[in-house]
Amino acid sequence: MGSSSPLTRRNRAPSSVLSMFLVFLCFSASSNAQSTPVFACDVAGNSSLSAYGFCNTALKIEARVADLVGRLTLQEKIGFLVNKANGVTRLGIPTYEWWSEALHGVSYIGPGTHFSGQVPGATSFPQVILTAASFNVSLFQAIGKVVSTEARAMYNVGLAGLTYWSPNVNIFRDPRWGRGQETPGEDPLLSSKYASGYVKGLQETDSGDANRLKVAACCKHYTAYDVDNWKGVERYTFNAVVNQQDMDDTYQPPFKSCVLDGNVASVMCSYNKVNGKPTCADPDLLSGVIRGEWKLNGYIVSDCDSVDVLYKNQHYTKTPEEAAAISINAGLDLNCGSFLGQHTEAAVKAGLVNVTAIDKAISNNFMTLMRLGFFDGDPKKQIYGGLGPKDVCTPSNQELAAEAARQGIVLLKNTGSLPLSPTTFKTLAVIGPNANVTKTMIGNYEGTPCKYTTPLQGLAGTVSTTYLPGCSNVACAVADVDGATKLAAEADATVLVIGADQSIEAESRDRIDLNLPGKQQDLVTQVAKAAKGPVLLVIMSGGGFDVTFAKNDPKIAGILWVGYPGEAGGIAIADVIFGRYNPSGRLPITWYPQSYVEKVPMTNMNMRPDTSNGYPGRSYRFYTGETVYAFGDGLSYTKFSHSLVKAPPRAVSLRLEENHVCRSSECQSLDAFGPHCEKNTVGTAFEVHVKVRNGGDREGIHTVFLFTTPPAVHGSPRKHLLGFEKIRLGKMEEAVVTFKVDVCKDLSVVDEVGKRKIGLGQHLLHVGDLKHSLSIRI
Repeated sequence: MGSSSPLTRRNRAPSSVLSMFLVFLCFSASSNAQSTPVFACDVAGNSSLSAYGFCNTALKIEARVADLVGRLTLQEKIGFLVNKANGVTRLGIPTYEWWSEALHGVSYIGPGTHFSGQVPGATSFPQVILTAASFNVSLFQAIGKVVSTEARAMYNVGLAGLTYWSPNVNIFRDPRWGRGQETPGEDPLLSSKYASGYVKGLQETDSGDANRLKVAACCKHYTAYDVDNWKGVERYTFNAVVNQQDMDDTYQPPFKSCVLDGNVASVMCSYNKVNGKPTCADPDLLSGVIRGEWKLNGYIVSDCDSVDVLYKNQHYTKTPEEAAAISINAGLDLNCGSFLGQHTEAAVKAGLVNVTAIDKAISNNFMTLMRLGFFDGDPKKQIYGGLGPKDVCTPSNQELAAEAARQGIVLLKNTGSLPLSPTTFKTLAVIGPNANVTKTMIGNYEGTPCKYTTPLQGLAGTVSTTYLPGCSNVACAVADVDGATKLAAEADATVLVIGADQSIEAESRDRIDLNLPGKQQDLVTQVAKAAKGPVLLVIMSGGGFDVTFAKNDPKIAGILWVGYPGEAGGIAIADVIFGRYNPSGRLPITWYPQSYVEKVPMTNMNMRPDTSNGYPGRSYRFYTGETVYAFGDGLSYTKFSHSLVKAPPRAVSLRLEENHVCRSSECQSLDAFGPHCEKNTVGTAFEVHVKVRNGGDREGIHTVFLFTTPPAVHGSPRKHLLGFEKIRLGKMEEAVVTFKVDVCKDLSVVDEVGKRKIGLGQHLLHVGDLKHSLSIRI
């Protein structure tokens, strides 16, 4: 990992199926020999360990950590700065591997976790971008809870670690980004809610002790990381030039929520530079913000070999010792890789870093392991000791994977043919390169799933099907148009399953355009022309495509986006198409036309438009141009309506102190802090009560969005999501959804220097088609 080219330095899966198979065989062979968990302080096996303070569970964790650090030599301390932490036999501490992954299920990526005959697979949930489309915070947390239970079960039989470098909470800024699939999308609020929800699901214990961890999560990649490899621009050397407004308004909120709301145990710094500084060597970003402002209770880890990269690729320091020192002094605690293990001792001898800084770093690491119970003796005698293989891939876990896919699937077009009736449409032509895929459905950072249900298998479980891939793979260099059109001409209905896979969008692989790959568009168009019955387009992908041709084609009756839907994707797709499930997903990203990426370089990090050069801006919050589909788009098989039961006030007056400058001068905005914003100040908070009615003839789930359009000050967003709620309603049923709005927190914007300001003047609140104008004044 720490040698050769940067291409080997990625926190990702091996690219070839063969190499993955060989790795699987090696892990399987080694894991069968070990069926016990790795842990320290095995007092039952060695009674002399009870004399050590760090093994005394009656002491406070801080005292135990201090006792342990005080017993270590410098060389031993340095051994705990890297992901493969060397054990100290004399103290009863075994070697521990920090690197495990659990992006959407326990993964075989990273050396800390693997599968075996004991546990051949784990529940593989949809890729994050699809789960985010559910806009269901309770689902985010429920998935995290299942994943952590399966992780603990695997740990108990020696197959997994306790520290998981997930989730990825970077903003999906540019539609070409290969790793956008791993993220919750483009919106800071949704990303923040996903981040804190999933982290809580992973970390929170059944004991209710906030200082104890079920497993330790890690929010990555900090920060402004969203270019992998675009037209020769690589993440290892990319310098993200980000203004303070965009940093605090867009890029930082998910990480802040991870720490403040989710109490995450770790943050991972990224490969890229931000404004000229490598993130893993920036004391302002690490010590200043994460640990200083946000008060991280945990450790900061580098992306794999990031310290090596800042020395060898970015040439940020002249010597490796300087790179080691600058990273530790900036606030880095753990190096994924071997760089700190190789160069820290020399950095100490050269006077570049002192032992106190190393003590601080390893203390943060030990503190996390203490919270996990790693130093509490046999884990089988602890709270999760009863978990084992029987608790992995349970029927309820697998059903949750299917339910997550159902809730995320987005219906983008429906001319009335959906849902299909199995009594009317008795034969189905299933066509497309993604129609019968397995591994494609689970995206990247995957594990071995419990089992697969492909789209073809799901559909064939309801009606008689004929099948043709149409292309040999998603690149679709050649399309079997003749065979596909013949099938479609004979069937009662046709389902085309197309899109992407990891050969199109992946880590270290950004897209160049937004067109369907190869001859896919031609395949779709020709099949639609020849089809006897309605044609449904199912798009499997992380990012969006320019499918304007299909949106406008009257022969295409429906379009579904299914992300990478996980192990049970075929079940969910069939349930939606045949109406057993009423779709409720909403797009968590903007689908742009191809013309957008033709004029916008991926390397431009600015979110806001610039009229001086025609730069159109990014995301629904700032982009005002044409879209193929917009953020929040998604249809249902029923009709929901909204009405205001309790409207917000028409005006809010903020009370200023007598000597406040805005009493004597005209102000466009006020600071979003101060006496006028203190808790319980009259008029600074209100509620919005929205009645939601299902006017259709079937049950449905509906996401209610509350948006605001602030006054045009400080380059404010054109529209911004304040809140969302998921509600299930039976046919003709109604219910009231309540949003609580804090004027200073929710209606403020970030100004040009990163400070939150309340715009004075008209704010427009939106819920569906409802609009309510609110004036904020002094």
